[in-house]
Amino acid sequence: MIELTGVCRTFSVGDQEVRALRDVDLAIARGEYVSIMGPSGSGKSTLLNVLGLLDRPDAGVYRLEGRDVTSLGDADQARVRRERIGFVFQFFHLVPYLTAAENVELPLVLAGIAPGERRARVAASLRDMAIEERAHHRPDQLSGGQRQRVAIARATVTRPAVLLADEPTGNLDRRSGGDVIGILEGLRDRGLTLVVVTHDAEIGERASRRIRMSDGRVVHDARGTAP
Repeated sequence: MIELTGVCRTFSVGDQEVRALRDVDLAIARGEYVSIMGPSGSGKSTLLNVLGLLDRPDAGVYRLEGRDVTSLGDADQARVRRERIGFVFQFFHLVPYLTAAENVELPLVLAGIAPGERRARVAASLRDMAIEERAHHRPDQLSGGQRQRVAIARATVTRPAVLLADEPTGNLDRRSGGDVIGILEGLRDRGLTLVVVTHDAEIGERASRRIRMSDGRVVHDARGTAP
């Protein structure tokens, strides 16, 4: 599903170079549930950005579903990102002046999906997230947990192959965070490949595969039984 070979990423900060990723080799199978943990500056968010085609490595190869996406042009990368990858972020990134339903519909509009199919998919996604009764509310009329449910619906309404979650519970209370993790794990149970970056060790340990990063490298990779 996902295969990284010798991936490196270096940033210039003033007159210094920061090596955010150092020769990372990583393979993630279809349907895996993976957490990525590590201290701030360890490279985990940079790795997630590379996996999501939000950033390009300086060296190495990234294959997604068997296709080398490293050398694709910007337009082709955007198409792959739109069609095959979903994103969930800590701060939701919902459009404030759109309703919940309109936020979920937005990626379908960008993908050129016909209006009738858009409406059906949006309704089903909101129903799956148990948020259909808030479909016509704007983000400022929703709780944090409800906003994250809308964000997950938006991330999955295009039916991606992989869902990348960057600190998805970091802006939520414990109860709402637990609900969100339960939703993400339910999507995993349907076959979606799930990759979660988190500082929360309790959440990280829930994954069936736990990766720990330090200084731009994968230093620990363990598999176990997820709940």
